[in-house]
Amino acid sequence: MPSKIEDYALIGDCETAALVSRDGSIDWLCWPRFDSGACFAALLGTPDHGRWRIAPAAPQGEVRAVHRRYLPGTLVLETVFETDSGTVSLTDLMPTRLPGTPSARSDTSDLVRIVRGLSGTVDIRMDLTLRFDYGASVPWVSRVSEATGVAADGPCHPDDTLGPDCVLRAIAGPDMVTLRTPAPIRGENLSTVADFSVSAGEAMPFVLTHSPSHLPLPDSIDALEAQVDVEARWRAWSDRCHDAGEWTEAVQRSLITLKALTYHRTGGVVAAPTTSLPEQLGGVRNWDYRYCWLRDATLTLLALMNAGYYNEARAWREWLERAIAGSPAQVQIMYGIAGERRLGEWTVPWLPGYEGAQPVRVGNAAALQLQLDVYGELMDALYLARKVGLDGDEASWRLQIALMTHLESIWQTPDEGIWEVRGPARHFTHSKVMAWVAFDRAVKTIEQFNLDGPVERWRAVRDRIHAEVCAHGYNATRGCFVQSYGSDELDAALLMLPLVGFLPASDPRIQGTVKAIEEDLLIDGLVRRYRTEAVADGLPEGEGVFLACSFWYVDNLVMQGRHDEARALFTKLLALRNDVGLLAEEYDPRVRRLVGNFPQAFSHVALVNSALVFSTAADHVSQRTGA
Repeated sequence: MPSKIEDYALIGDCETAALVSRDGSIDWLCWPRFDSGACFAALLGTPDHGRWRIAPAAPQGEVRAVHRRYLPGTLVLETVFETDSGTVSLTDLMPTRLPGTPSARSDTSDLVRIVRGLSGTVDIRMDLTLRFDYGASVPWVSRVSEATGVAADGPCHPDDTLGPDCVLRAIAGPDMVTLRTPAPIRGENLSTVADFSVSAGEAMPFVLTHSPSHLPLPDSIDALEAQVDVEARWRAWSDRCHDAGEWTEAVQRSLITLKALTYHRTGGVVAAPTTSLPEQLGGVRNWDYRYCWLRDATLTLLALMNAGYYNEARAWREWLERAIAGSPAQVQIMYGIAGERRLGEWTVPWLPGYEGAQPVRVGNAAALQLQLDVYGELMDALYLARKVGLDGDEASWRLQIALMTHLESIWQTPDEGIWEVRGPARHFTHSKVMAWVAFDRAVKTIEQFNLDGPVERWRAVRDRIHAEVCAHGYNATRGCFVQSYGSDELDAALLMLPLVGFLPASDPRIQGTVKAIEEDLLIDGLVRRYRTEAVADGLPEGEGVFLACSFWYVDNLVMQGRHDEARALFTKLLALRNDVGLLAEEYDPRVRRLVGNFPQAFSHVALVNSALVFSTAADHVSQRTGA
């Protein structure tokens, strides 16, 4: 059985990422990319579906305590086990591809684990079970010569260690994984295991390396040197973070997490490194988040730029432009990490799912939905980027004109909305507001940067949309905006209306909307997306509170001058992070657990933006609107 979602920590190399549990087990890793098939899939199944556990061999009752942390300013994880016989640490890391540090090992990815004795002597058990293709494929494992790559007939060393000229190699189709370690390994029940002891001052390293199976064995790396190098690179990157006052630590940790979810080759940011972690335990709201959503664009740019990370912001902007290049009618709501468009959804029948939550999905059929809000997110992001000096070229502006021309013809069409409902399409209020944002930012781009475009026509469309939303998206009986035209239901996405400049926070209609959301959607002070029991979204009812929405609520409280309430809620949200500062997509107040894919980029982006509002480091509304 996998650990609780909040009991995992993240390590990564800006190409993929792994989840490490408190008991020293890596239960999820897709190699070589975020969206590759998992070689450790125990998170969604059992240990037989792949994992790598290193932990004290003593019965669990003899482990007195477990402490863990990220080494300051890094993504290097340290887990300390206190046992009856002594104390050991387990350090987990992946040599990363950070800006300005191109790797000579471009076809490889390394996972480094180091066991260190801190006091006494502790017996350790290592259990490596590799299963490629989401737990389906058992690799062919052999010991091979480091020098020649030729398989050895038996142990490479008299004491059954690999020895200096021997590597453990596992191959399944296109994938090859090699293990280098001085530990005495052996095969056992289609796994590789080792039993050894570590005393104070001793260290036992393990290096697991992925590379294409058709290439020669990858060169070895020194685990201890790799740790020193990785720590230095991460600290050099994280030290660039702008001061956020009392929230600096939380902001820095969230930005490190966001960086870890960035595919360094393209600049794309995955929503999460996981698939099918349920939004409701045991339920069916299980989705693949290993892709890049356009709607994250503006808020991600805000978080990166206001924290001082302009190179990353530029890379994200450039990824956006490449991804949407082509016919405006074919713009998708999400893309693959390199801009791939075909994200066909299928289910994995052999995986039982996280705590039995099924189905387990790979791919995401929502990529083909019409969601009008993405046009607003795109134009908002590109306008913001231009304002801060991340200028686009002439081709970029021509593309934006084409997008706006297409939006003129479709903005009145019902869509699936920000929440990607799998129920009937409708006129979502938030979607129409974001269409307004698209035309508003297009007009301002022309006016402020002296660009050519049909400014008068687009200004008229902007005004028409605004009037329509105020007439049909506002429920005068309830005194608030509603989820869709003619509905009585609320939607947390309506909290974005003042944040994008549609109406000021002081407007009675906005104040009424916030009040209605407080009455209808708050659970334990946190915000649900909408009432799943009352909205036909094509799925059974039930899910947790949506953490990004709760941060939007914080921002609204600040804008309404309710600073004490905002601070109290923000502090409460920070307390929902796990022990190493990570957040999932949602939180279930009933069982007091994080739920949904983990860690969630959108949650951390929203955290950063709210923190920067508190620290007076950013005025997001004026930044976005040009006011």
